[in-house]
Amino acid sequence: MCGIYGITKHDPEFIHNYIQVCKHRGPDGEKVWWDPDHKITLGHNLLSIMANPKLSIQPWKTPKGNTLVYNGEIFNYYELKEKYSGKGFAGITGCDTELLAWGLDEFGLDFLDEIDSMHGFAYYKHKEQELWISRDHAGIKPLYYAEIDDGLVFGSEVKGLLDRVPGSRQIDHLAASFQSRTGLNPLRNTLFSGIKKLLPGETIVWNITNKKIISTKRIYIKPNSNMKFDPKEFKTELAQAVKRCSIGQRKIGVFLSGGLDSSVVAYELGKIHDKVYTFTNTFSPTPEPDEHTEDYNSDALVAKELVEKENFQHTEIEITPKIFKDAWNDSVYFGEQPVYTPNSSMYCHTNKVLADNGIVVTMAGDMGDEIFGGYTKYQHIFERRFKLFKWRDILRLWLNRLKRPVRLIDNILPDDVLIDEFSKCYSKELWNKKDPTASYMALDCVTQVPAEFFSRNDKYGMAYGMEGRFPLASKFLMQYCLNIQTRYKIGSGKRDTKLLTKKAYSRKLPPAILNKSKTGWTVPIGHWLKANVNKELNDFYNSGIGEGNEINRVTLNSKVGKSLIPGWAYKSWKEIYKIKY
Repeated sequence: MCGIYGITKHDPEFIHNYIQVCKHRGPDGEKVWWDPDHKITLGHNLLSIMANPKLSIQPWKTPKGNTLVYNGEIFNYYELKEKYSGKGFAGITGCDTELLAWGLDEFGLDFLDEIDSMHGFAYYKHKEQELWISRDHAGIKPLYYAEIDDGLVFGSEVKGLLDRVPGSRQIDHLAASFQSRTGLNPLRNTLFSGIKKLLPGETIVWNITNKKIISTKRIYIKPNSNMKFDPKEFKTELAQAVKRCSIGQRKIGVFLSGGLDSSVVAYELGKIHDKVYTFTNTFSPTPEPDEHTEDYNSDALVAKELVEKENFQHTEIEITPKIFKDAWNDSVYFGEQPVYTPNSSMYCHTNKVLADNGIVVTMAGDMGDEIFGGYTKYQHIFERRFKLFKWRDILRLWLNRLKRPVRLIDNILPDDVLIDEFSKCYSKELWNKKDPTASYMALDCVTQVPAEFFSRNDKYGMAYGMEGRFPLASKFLMQYCLNIQTRYKIGSGKRDTKLLTKKAYSRKLPPAILNKSKTGWTVPIGHWLKANVNKELNDFYNSGIGEGNEINRVTLNSKVGKSLIPGWAYKSWKEIYKIKY
């Protein structure tokens, strides 16, 4: 896991400075390279997972004399190494960078169809004067870019681009409008004006001489929804995905929420590794649960049942008001975007604790809800509570996903304009008229998950030199699950979600996990504020929501506390990144 950086001109100083700004992404090595004709400069910093760091230094010279910088992992590396051994691939280093370099040389962009990966890479074809920049199918790894007078500039994080891209400290109106409506921004535009991101599965080919995009490739995992459910086959596919994600020689930690998805990942990892290190958050102080109050520590109690059953090496990480407050600014800085939920600060701190415990690779159950049918909204679609006759209906429903949109800017663009822009980013190739529910799941896979969950895990993990992996986002597992008919995933009862995993693991996981109602992994911020448990937190919160908005302790509750987070995060983001407004 690494950071990659580049500009289509001779500018080693800029790339070196970019590397230093993002040094947290790779402590095992760094290098700047430029071509003899001074048409491109590339940089890289390294977090070595699979091979000897001395054999993994990039930029990487390919067998045909091209140049590659790469951030990611190819999880089916060993299968492909065996497939192409004796067919030209040497496999000397044991590093997947070597495989990717060889595959791009030999097969071009068609090689992306073969790899099950998370990646962001840049591949420079010297003779053709072409630069290929690419992001994986699920959008696990980020890659940002901007068109400037010099051509193209790109990198793994936004922060190193800001002073090079004119006007980037101004707010992009389209992105801010979309985030106001939906709570997320899955569009190509970022909130930083002029800076864009590659979409999940997207590769662009940039001609250095002509300074323009000449072609694109997009990998979609389509919701075919044409298979019956076979529990044994399902378990085999899931176990294989976890096994692939366990490659490497570094200590693995699992985020164990107490939910079904992370529990399945931990269980399957335990069948491969003698020691499984798991981590769960607890909260202090917490209110006594009643019919109106969520038991915020119930997830940790449920997780303990699996931990004790499987003898995992377990650590509970306590989140207090002081920890939440102290981690807030770091969560905004490393996250690079305002958030709608209070859990980002918790995630940021939790990743730091894992790194302090020697963890270099993490695993989580993200993407499970989207491919297994874990949300009640999927039930509503399946029960045909919405009139969904075409792809645009799906996009409109997604745009209206929030009950209470938050107005981050004064003039939000009209819904039809936002849907038009949304449709430019996500093709009707994801539309399955026979199964609209599967279409919505597939859309969530490439919008909600990378924009919120993967972004959070990459940014906060890499902030402390850790690589995040997501077995349930495996290309092959995603396709397998999106091929299964929705009727096998969802029933009509209150808890009739994720029927695939519940049936397949009914005898493997504790009943408390199998029967647990879905809860959000969040922080009792409303209760902390109402109870006035920490003066520093209260003062900090009041300063964030602005003068004249003193907390009303009579009406403040959990939901109200969370509802104030977006405005607070937006204000913090503008201040930390010196956004002009």
